[in-house]
Amino acid sequence: MPHLLLSPFVKWSLMVLGGAMVVHWVVKEVRRANEELEAQRARARLRDQECRPTLRRDPVSGEYRL
Repeated sequence: MPHLLLSPFVKWSLMVLGGAMVVHWVVKEVRRANEELEAQRARARLRDQECRPTLRRDPVSGEYRL
């Protein structure tokens, strides 16, 4: 009676292919999440720089003041 089941080589090949697909998807999602986080960090840095007071030089005393 012929075996209708897949050979071990085909089973392992399918498992490896499935694992590679999962790894590819995870890497893609991690990169997407990191890009979003980096964009948020850049926006936060710009807002932080805009909110900080700058020092200006006092022409009379020559000292820097807020």
